[in-house]
Amino acid sequence: MVIGYTTGVYDMFHIGHLNILKRAKMQCDYLIVGVSTDELVQREKKKKPVIDFQERMEIVRAIKYVDMVVPQVDKDKFAAWKKYKFQKMFVGSDWQGTPQWKQFEQELAPFGVEIVYLPHTDGISSTKLTEYVKNHI
Repeated sequence: MVIGYTTGVYDMFHIGHLNILKRAKMQCDYLIVGVSTDELVQREKKKKPVIDFQERMEIVRAIKYVDMVVPQVDKDKFAAWKKYKFQKMFVGSDWQGTPQWKQFEQELAPFGVEIVYLPHTDGISSTKLTEYVKNHI
């Protein structure tokens, strides 16, 4: 059985999020999704999510492609691997080649973990949705 793992904030859930989860599930038997806690988002992105953590967890849990939802309290992918023993980790192609993801590749390669870069859905993001709402209300 191939276990897959992906993470995200999933704030203001949109088609790009759904595309990542759908494409990830097509490449694994069991998909674990880490949802970033409010504290992690505030620490890493310096902003408060529009939708609170528990509600984001429920939204992601309701997606048919998702088998398990877990909190993402930090960005330590090796610690996540030790806990969930996934063989594939999925992330959007917009992260490919970044120093952070090159480091994750190096950390996880000795354990047989494949980092799979899935096509990014252009034209949509939670940031764009938030800006649109702010400017049109």
